[in-house]
Amino acid sequence: MSDSLVNDSRVTDSRTDDGRTHDDPASDALKRSVGRHGIWSVGLRSEDPARRGELGEAAAELEQLGYGAVWLGGSSAARHALPLLEATSTLTVGTSIQSIWQYDAAESAAGFAEAEAAHPGRFVLGLGVSHAKFAEQYRRPYSALVAYLDELDKAGAPADRRVLAALGPRTLELTRDRAAGTIPYLVTPEHTAHAREILGEVPLLAPELKVVLETDPGRARTVARDYLAMYLTLPNYTTNFLRHGFTEDDLLDGGSDRLVDAVFAWGDEAAIRKRIDAFVAAGADHVALQVVEGGTREALPREAWRRIASLLA
Repeated sequence: MSDSLVNDSRVTDSRTDDGRTHDDPASDALKRSVGRHGIWSVGLRSEDPARRGELGEAAAELEQLGYGAVWLGGSSAARHALPLLEATSTLTVGTSIQSIWQYDAAESAAGFAEAEAAHPGRFVLGLGVSHAKFAEQYRRPYSALVAYLDELDKAGAPADRRVLAALGPRTLELTRDRAAGTIPYLVTPEHTAHAREILGEVPLLAPELKVVLETDPGRARTVARDYLAMYLTLPNYTTNFLRHGFTEDDLLDGGSDRLVDAVFAWGDEAAIRKRIDAFVAAGADHVALQVVEGGTREALPREAWRRIASLLA
């Protein structure tokens, strides 16, 4: 695996509205640590102590394959990252995301401190407001996130090691001002370009991209639609699609071909690589790749991770 897979990061000479330049040391260190490509996975997050060895072994292989980071899906916390950090030496592990409704700020700060003490510089706290469907206390999410960041500041959790799941303009602006970057989920290259305009060049921009290793269009889109269907019931995502040029018709029946092709990479190796590169060309520093195979979300698609690493080499 080429070293560039791990260490390549977008560094351009630019200045943000608040006067920071792209040679900001903390920002550059974070971008170097996550590299150009990472893996997003629900399966690497587990509450089962018996899976600790399996998860560590999988993380060690991902590090060997050249991925710079692993992003733990679901509402994850620092404790879920520890088995992966303990089994590796350079891999960055982040939450994607830790719900602000499930874990209070003091708990989050304590978890970060524990991970940082044991594995300095390798844990990233990824935060988000989740969805009303999953949190009974869901109210005024933007204000709640601002208050949560205030509490993290008071607890001493550093802003340069937290990232936000930002979709809309206000949260992207909050990311620019109060975090090290953003980890937007279920987005397009067009959203990435829009996010980069708001963020400026300094913050990390690390969109998630779903990958279906299938060349037949019908089969690939069927797998994709089966997975996408649940997300199309969540207003945070559908509103963002409508904001970026899709229509209500695109959201019907599991998503139009246009929508599916925008948020999934599928096809042969060249087509998948081209889709990944489109996010980088749009301004992404890092792309978090989620394999979708049609099985359980908790599976560890290790052969697929190997195939993707090969096409990225």
